[in-house]
Amino acid sequence: MRSIVLRQRIIKSLGYIVISLFIMSVSIAFTINFTPLYIVDIDYLNITDYVNVSKEQIILNYRILMDYLNMPWITDLAMPDFPSSERGLFHFYEVKRLFMFNYLILAAAGSGTYFFMRYIKSRNLYKSLLIYFKNGIFLSLTVIVGILISFDSLFLLFHQSFFNNDAWLFNPATDPIILILPAEFFMHNFLLAFGLVEILLITGYVLTKRKTRDISLLSKKKEVGKQVGFEKEISTKIN
Repeated sequence: MRSIVLRQRIIKSLGYIVISLFIMSVSIAFTINFTPLYIVDIDYLNITDYVNVSKEQIILNYRILMDYLNMPWITDLAMPDFPSSERGLFHFYEVKRLFMFNYLILAAAGSGTYFFMRYIKSRNLYKSLLIYFKNGIFLSLTVIVGILISFDSLFLLFHQSFFNNDAWLFNPATDPIILILPAEFFMHNFLLAFGLVEILLITGYVLTKRKTRDISLLSKKKEVGKQVGFEKEISTKIN
């Protein structure tokens, strides 16, 4: 009996990790491909003031960069209006690997989430799932507040965690692309990503809450049905 309980705990723990990875990777994938955010930021952050390039050309160069980062078959990066140093190209190569890794996690965690949700359904573990969503909502909200309060520190921590070098520290003289990729734009990306995480967690909570309510109502109806059936059986025997 204890081994069964332990096994279920392990499965649940791993399952919730997989769901978390899926939610994060979905949010990241959406954010890095949401070009309208950058287009809005060009005007909002006055990016055209920092370079002698039109808005249309900035968008073109940005799309070329994102195609390189997103498409595994594109192996060379050459932006027409923004030359890159070897150091800069190396950093973008490392970013490209992170993009590919995120898509890999998305596929694997997506499959894992599907099977774990079937496991949740088969064992009616929706109350446990509710607790997961509650904790997740609070945690992601805390991260969003942290981004708003101290983005610079979080941005530095992010780079120190995912890159084992300082190639991400661009010199505008050799890598002018950094002039059209201000820190505020990355902050908006972080906010969008964790905002999506929050939305997905809240959606999951609402749907799970509705499911537990439906199961509870169905259970009560069955109990009432059994009671009515039992009373009818007693009444028949008496008569």
